[in-house]
Amino acid sequence: MAEPESRKSTRSESRKSKQQLDAEFAELYRAHLRDVYSYAYYRVGDHHDAEDLTEQTFLQAYRHFERAQRESDGRPLRPWLIRIAHNLAANLYRDRARRPQSTLDERSPVAAAHSTEELVSGRDDLARVLEGVKQLPDDRREALIMRFALGMDNREIARALGRTDGATKVLIHRAIRQLDEIVSEPERAEP
Repeated sequence: MAEPESRKSTRSESRKSKQQLDAEFAELYRAHLRDVYSYAYYRVGDHHDAEDLTEQTFLQAYRHFERAQRESDGRPLRPWLIRIAHNLAANLYRDRARRPQSTLDERSPVAAAHSTEELVSGRDDLARVLEGVKQLPDDRREALIMRFALGMDNREIARALGRTDGATKVLIHRAIRQLDEIVSEPERAEP
């Protein structure tokens, strides 16, 4: 039995629509892959976990892409992607807390130390700042990662965190002030 012509045209239109959605998602993926990976890496601190989180982020985004486009009203979708990555990272930490893992003893060769005192000092400063960032409350740490590692503006951060622009500005200000206090503590303690 032959299929009615109206059904054939509807099916080809939906295919074209799916192809168009796939093309638009591929464009979104190319545009924001680096940002999502960077966010995940700064959040979890491990290359492999960051890759997994990035993959999971885009898989989940693909499932809900059409709805996100409709609801975005033309606004950029980067905050939406970062929000997905944020939620997946939180789930990862929650799952790991429930199931502690033993670490493998890594025996990778240590890179040769740089000979200049300035580079060593800079590396120490960076290590102290990164350690300070780990000590911040989750919301402050997230805001700083989005602002300085990803270069997101306050409005994008606000959307990603589900806050108002004003609350986000205050959050970032407090995070910077607290980080400065954390990083400055060892300097004050030294003679």
